[in-house]
Amino acid sequence: MEFELDEDQQLLRRTVRETVAKVRGRPEDQQWSTYRRLGWLEAPPLELVLILEELGYAADPTPFLATATWFAPLTGRLPDGSGTAVFDGAGRYVLDADRADEVALLTSDGVVVVPGAELAARRVLVLDPNLHVAEVEAGALTKAGALGEAGALTEGVPDLALAGLAATAVGACRRILDLSLEHVKRRVQFGRPIGSFQAVKHKAADMHVAIERARALTHFAALTIAEDDPRRTRAAHMAKAAAGECQRMVFRHGLQLFGAMGFTWENELQYHLKRAQACDLLLGTASAHRKALLAS
Repeated sequence: MEFELDEDQQLLRRTVRETVAKVRGRPEDQQWSTYRRLGWLEAPPLELVLILEELGYAADPTPFLATATWFAPLTGRLPDGSGTAVFDGAGRYVLDADRADEVALLTSDGVVVVPGAELAARRVLVLDPNLHVAEVEAGALTKAGALGEAGALTEGVPDLALAGLAATAVGACRRILDLSLEHVKRRVQFGRPIGSFQAVKHKAADMHVAIERARALTHFAALTIAEDDPRRTRAAHMAKAAAGECQRMVFRHGLQLFGAMGFTWENELQYHLKRAQACDLLLGTASAHRKALLAS
């Protein structure tokens, strides 16, 4: 496997970064239509991971993540509009279930796709205010034959769904690090920028190393998925676990470097802290994926 990005992939990353920065702040439907028009949903696994990292960096509010990594790999096609998936019979904490045009249900007879309007889904309040997470009515899932009970991990969860959450978390952590670096360069204490203090430098270095480690494992997971490598499921668990561990360190250090002001509504940092943590909680935390690796 080639771990270095080629020229086309580097160009894609730059293009996505510039496009997201340009449309950020516009209404969600305009951002979503832009991404669909550009064909980003059709990207192969590695390129999709690069796109998701940039969307995570911007705390993207659109249904891109659920459509590309929850619905599409389960059904083998893109939805007519936006999509998501329910992987167990509980229907709790389903990404974008409250606004998806199509919902894929994992059942004992295979995958069943139903219009989103036919499923009663209620958006629930979660840490990240820009993230749509909903609970789907259990009666509708039972009628459709959705699988089993609630669980952090389900065998039917696509590897790409785990890699997608990992990539989004990496992007959010990158933004936290960048904001923290900007802050410690400007904040002066004892007559010097606090970024010049050794303890602050160590925290920033630890954050950088954790991000690069999680990014490498996310890219590896995407490559195994693209090549249908037998290691793909283990690689997806590794990426999700590494991203979860990364966000815990970056969350702690980033918030400490900013101080209490980092979690105020007036500060951008809090949105990225919340997005990173939400990505860890969805479809199993880092510890759950470590246990899955030991059991496999």
